[in-house]
Order: sequence, then structure tokens, then C-alpha cells
Amino acid sequence: MKIIPAIDIIDGKCVRLSEGDYATKKVYNENPLEVARQFESSGITLLHLVDLDGAKAGKIINTKVLESITSNTNLKVDFGGGLRTDEDLHIAFEAGASQVTGGSIAVKQPETFENWLSKYGTEKIILGADCKNRKIATNGWLDTSQMDVIEFIQAYEQKGISQVICTDISKDGMLAGPAIELYREILTDCRVALVASGGVTTLEDLEQLKAIGCSGAIIGKALYENKITLKQIESLC
Repeated sequence: MKIIPAIDIIDGKCVRLSEGDYATKKVYNENPLEVARQFESSGITLLHLVDLDGAKAGKIINTKVLESITSNTNLKVDFGGGLRTDEDLHIAFEAGASQVTGGSIAVKQPETFENWLSKYGTEKIILGADCKNRKIATNGWLDTSQMDVIEFIQAYEQKGISQVICTDISKDGMLAGPAIELYREILTDCRVALVASGGVTTLEDLEQLKAIGCSGAIIGKALYENKITLKQIESLC
């Protein structure tokens, strides 16, 4: 199972939120590149980078942060937040993203997202299935749809998607464990490589996610709050 640290960006700074609430923003480092380098030095090869400003605005905002990390590290960066147009996608790839995650666009502009999938393939385009009470959320988690998360994933599975990042928003940033039962249900009903995101707090959480068949786990606040240390991560890489 892949271990993938997350860097969330607001105003060019490394932050974390609780349950996706922008009012709970806590700045952990004003230099995201410094954080990325710390991850890389501990043996990390993958990074989940989210432009929270972009997610809220509906367009890429923090391109320079992405470019800084991809130009100064060898990390393979999965980038998300604010991807709404072909131009946004072009900007992300030009700035060095190895993969992109599309969430809101997959809900609101499915034809565009399907075109991306057809053009770039499943290795570069990941489906973001972020949900609250099982309902898919969009626009930086500010809006909730009536779409069930499993039905959403299954619909895109029929269109060729093979990689999914699923965040249970109620777990995100709460340091209370991931949504094991939800992920177990997804893995039972869908044939996708599932990356779990939200709530990972301990090494036991990682072991549970691996045991149920997740292909990866994203870790955010647990790293920044030293609930899981980089040294522990290094032993897993």
C-alpha cells in the first residue's frame, strides 16, 4: 500500500482544515517546499498536493507552489483543487504534476472529465470521490450533491476510471480514524484502486486500510501533529 503525505495550500502556505471547514485553517509551515523536501528525505516518493484556494475559486491559484515542488524535488505529485477547464489541466501538467485528481468537475462537467480520461489515460487522471454522509461534495467541500458515493464511483468505473481517492469529509482532520466500513463497502462493490483519505491517525489505521485492500492512504494532520512520525513512515517506505 502506498503511503502518500498531503500538503494543502492556502495563500501559498501549508495548512490543514478540520472537516473541510475553511474557518478551522491552521498554518503548519509558510514554505511548502520545505515540507516536501522533508517528506522526500524520509523516503517518500508520492505527494498529494491540494490547492484549497483553487478548489474554492473554481480555478487554479497556487501554480507556483506546484512548480516549486516539482522543480526542486523528485516527488511524483498528484495535484487537485480548482481544475475546471482544459487550460487548468494544461497548467497543472506544465507545472510538473504527474497526475491530477478531478472531483467537482467529474460531478458538474462530466463530458470534460471524460475527455480528460480519454486523452490522458487512467494513470494521469484520478477520480476524486469526496463525500459527507455518503453524498458527494464539490467546490472545496462547500456544496453537497444528492449523489451516493458508491453510485458515483460505479458510474465512472463504467467509463474507464481505475484510480479513486475517497475522502470521508466528516473524518478529515479530526484525528479519529478513517472510514473503514465505507472503504470496505466501496472495495466490495467497485473494482478500482482505492486511496483512502481522511482520519488516518495511527500506524494501526494504516494496517487496517491495507488489510481491507486499499491501494494507498493519504496522511495529513497526523504527520503535522506527530501522531505518525516521518521516521515511522520511513520504515514503511
